[in-house]
Amino acid sequence: MGFEIGALVQKLDMLSTSDHASVVSMNLFVALLCGCIVIGHLLEENRWMNESITALIIGLCTGVVILLMSRGKSSHLLVFSEDLFFIYLLPPIIFNAGFQVKKKQFFRNFITIMLFGAVGTLISFAVISTGVMLIFRGLEIGHLDISDYLAIGAIFAATDSVCTLQVLSQDETPLLYSLVFGEGVVNDATSVVLFNAIQSSDLTTIDPRIALHFTGSFLYLFLASTLLGVLVGLLSAYVIKKLYFGRHSTDREVALMMLMAYLSYMLAELFYLSGILTVFFCGIVMSHYTWHNVTESSRITTKHAFATSSFVAETFIFLYVGMDALDIEKWRFVSDSPGTSVAVSSILLCLVLLGRAAFVFPLSFLSNLTKKSRNEHITFGQQVIIWWAGLMRGAVSMALAYNKFTSSGHTQLRAHAIMITSTITVVLFSTMVFGLMTQPLIRLLLPHPKQLSSAASSGPNTPKSVMVPLLDNQQDSEADLGDVHPPTSLRMLLRTPTHTVHRYWRKFDDTFMRPVFGGRGFVPFVPGSPTERNPH
Repeated sequence: MGFEIGALVQKLDMLSTSDHASVVSMNLFVALLCGCIVIGHLLEENRWMNESITALIIGLCTGVVILLMSRGKSSHLLVFSEDLFFIYLLPPIIFNAGFQVKKKQFFRNFITIMLFGAVGTLISFAVISTGVMLIFRGLEIGHLDISDYLAIGAIFAATDSVCTLQVLSQDETPLLYSLVFGEGVVNDATSVVLFNAIQSSDLTTIDPRIALHFTGSFLYLFLASTLLGVLVGLLSAYVIKKLYFGRHSTDREVALMMLMAYLSYMLAELFYLSGILTVFFCGIVMSHYTWHNVTESSRITTKHAFATSSFVAETFIFLYVGMDALDIEKWRFVSDSPGTSVAVSSILLCLVLLGRAAFVFPLSFLSNLTKKSRNEHITFGQQVIIWWAGLMRGAVSMALAYNKFTSSGHTQLRAHAIMITSTITVVLFSTMVFGLMTQPLIRLLLPHPKQLSSAASSGPNTPKSVMVPLLDNQQDSEADLGDVHPPTSLRMLLRTPTHTVHRYWRKFDDTFMRPVFGGRGFVPFVPGSPTERNPH
């Protein structure tokens, strides 16, 4: 009996020690986050640095210090978990991207964005998968099967929209920003959907039936995820419009918007769909309907709350990626053959460069063929910037690699360890080198932003999508649609498809959607209601 009590006390002491160690780790991590924010602010005017690179460098330095203090046993404060990333960190980033998106500009560039984000990602996936399948079999890295090669293609087809958006300026280069932003979100969603389709398919033998099943699974995930996000967004708009929470408590309005946004993501995960696509389109629908149904104070609160949570999550991710890069356990597997690891990383980087070039330039050419005015064309300099800005790989690639090649953050097979260390190398190199050089490259290849703006504004046919940044603190203006004329023939529809579809959507939206779900100008005015009070 006394022995059992002693063992119980010892176990409780161990738990207490473990809890205290977790508290110490969290304290240090929060302090590091504060340091990243302060240093990022001080370096804001620096033409080379941005906050993602700052967080990476601080993470690397912290990892070195911890590695020295632990005498080579560990380099990080927290164990990386893809669940932590996908369930807690990614949703606020993607939702805020959809919530803050300038919808009219996004959908006017929708065809080009979908070309780059969906078709381009599939091309990049095909190039990388084929390349690793042909080259890696000649290297002694261990056993990898067909599903591993395809998964590698999906992992490295995912660009890092978070880092790219911090490098580009929406005010200086609005068209570039709109294309890179839209492509980044659709690319991440497409890569994750591809990865999930690969994981759920039996690819030991490839035949037409399996290829058809894989294609069907991909399309189902893509469409069902989008539809779910739209439905949850509409439900939130309808509930808030009907119940007028703001008459009694703005806290309830804000809480309901936040919880339903997160619910959309978790429902997608529950039904094995793409949470990224779901929460992105939920954000777009909420900003179009729900946001206009709440009180003025709730609008200000939600906008800043979503932006702040997204910013903290981004900083957390890059800080941790920097620390995890020095995880000694994964590097121990490749210490006997560092040349192989370097070769694998170099091959993957070359395939990333080639895979991106394989779609950016041909698809830009196709996009330019559909544009009437030369002012709407994507110039060669802009194409190079889009190609370069999308070379960075980040947290999505890391999370997918951990999901595929580790078990609870630990690696047992040599081939899997090599893939993890190579992913870390590619992420660090691409973010640090390509990220640092993006801003000088923009200044080299493009005219000065002021000259660009004045030259563009002088053209009578310049579309507003070139002049207005995709994201903005203000919601879309509804007054500037008078210049969109109805098509007089099928030829007009083919020549200006986005303007025409946008016009018909506005008519449908005003007639059927807004009277039911609310939105700008469609909430009846009653005292204490969330009706927007715009002077007329």
